[in-house]
Parts: sequence; C-alpha cells; structure tokens
Amino acid sequence: MALKQYNPTSPARRGLILVDRSALWKGAPVKSLTEGKRKTGGRNNKGHVTSRGIAGGHKQRYRYVDFKRRRWDVEGTVERIEYDPNRTAFIALVNYGTDDAGKADVAYIIAPQRLGVGDKVIAGKKTDVKPGNAMELGQMPVGTIVHNVEMKPGKGGQIARSAGTYVQVVGRDRGMVIVRLNSGEQRYIRGECMATVGAVSNPDNANQNLAKAGRNRWLGRRPLTRGVAKNPVDHPHGGGEGRTSGGRHPVTPWGKPTKGARTRHNKATDKMIIRSRHAKKKG
Repeated sequence: MALKQYNPTSPARRGLILVDRSALWKGAPVKSLTEGKRKTGGRNNKGHVTSRGIAGGHKQRYRYVDFKRRRWDVEGTVERIEYDPNRTAFIALVNYGTDDAGKADVAYIIAPQRLGVGDKVIAGKKTDVKPGNAMELGQMPVGTIVHNVEMKPGKGGQIARSAGTYVQVVGRDRGMVIVRLNSGEQRYIRGECMATVGAVSNPDNANQNLAKAGRNRWLGRRPLTRGVAKNPVDHPHGGGEGRTSGGRHPVTPWGKPTKGARTRHNKATDKMIIRSRHAKKKG
C-alpha cells in the first residue's frame, strides 16, 4: 500500500498523509466473524479511570482473527483483504471450502505483505515457505521472516502482529528456536510453536501524519497534559515558579520512573532471553 498526500485545501488537510486503502474490500465484514464492541473510556468495573487518554472514538465491531492457525493441511483461498479498526494491520478473509453443514468455512487471518486475492494459504507441521503459510518454528529454514509467533504451543500468536512487524529465525539449539525480534532482542522459543511466513501488512502505517487533533479523537485517543504544566498536587513534576523542566528524574503521576528507566523484573520468560533489547544501548 502506498501513502496518499493531500493538497492543503483547508488547515485540516495541510500535511495530511494517510495510507491508500483503495485496494481493500469496500463492503461489510462477515457477520458471523464479528461481534459488537463496547467502549470503556479507560474505566474499570468500578468506574475508575485505569487507562488515561482513552475516550470517544468511532463505533467499532470486533473481528475474530485466527491467531492459532491450527486448521492443519487444509488449503484455503484468500477471498479479500480488509481493513480492521481494531488493529494497525490489514486482515485477509480465507475460504476453506464448505463444512459438514454445507456452509462456507471462512476465517480471518492477519494479512502478510505480498499476499493477494486468489492466493492459496495452508497451515501444517511443515509447509512451503510462502507468505501466509503457517508452520512450526522448528521446521522453518534459518533466516525465514515470520510473524504472528506463538510463545506457548496452542495458545495463538502473540509476537509480531502489528503493522509492518516481523521476526527472523536465526538459529536452533537443543530443540529450541532462536529468533530475533524487531527490538533487537534475541530469545528462545519452543520448536512446536506456530508462526506465519512473511512480514505483517501495512508497513506504511508508521509514516502517516494525522494532521489534526480530531483525527486522533476518531481513533479514541484523548490529549494528555504534560506533568510540568500541572500543579504539585496533580503530578510530581508540577509546580515551580515560571516554566520549569520537571526535575532530574522523570516519573509517571504515581512516581514510577519513566522515559527509558527499566521497570520490568521477575518475568517467567526472562530465562528465554538470550540478548536483551537494551544490549545495543550499553556500548
């Protein structure tokens, strides 16, 4: 997909750069694969704001996406590529024929780059290395670019699902597969975990310029006030005479270190990390 630039016919159009989605399906999604979605406004079940900066946004329907790809050795045909408001990547509708009741057996998958309408995709223990095909990581050749990578067999893909992301298989060791993530982190993943060949579609998503605050509000994002612009009662950076920069150690409103300070610790999967994503920053 290419980027669309607009002429400055109004202030909201000046600088506007969006992804050209003219090649995507223009109709409604498959109703049986969707569900109504309620807005939370960032509130929990007690009505308290637990995620700031969330409110409004256009009404959305959730699309059920097949992250597990466990329909093994059944070839499917890509019917269309669709926009999904719930994620930055595009999704592909795959038709696997008809089921026992004679109804069309269809599913949504995350669309990889270079996957088009009419292409065949298949999932299995070992398949051809083609965009959209899914197989076990242990069966993939070293150097393969993959996405939608499982961390536990059968749980469904968790790594590299956002637009333009991918993971590279860089080696094997003791029944485990070594992968390199976009962040530079290298880690072990079990060889029985599934992954899909190719990089995720819509890589130009990061190059968009929304050009006006309202376009962010359509996406359900509210503006966030800087801590240094607040009073001391509202934020650790607040207060001070005149304009102040906020002190030596930047923190969140609740005093947790931020802007690069590491807060991750005691994770069960830390033992699977070979090289931290922070290693390149130490040199």
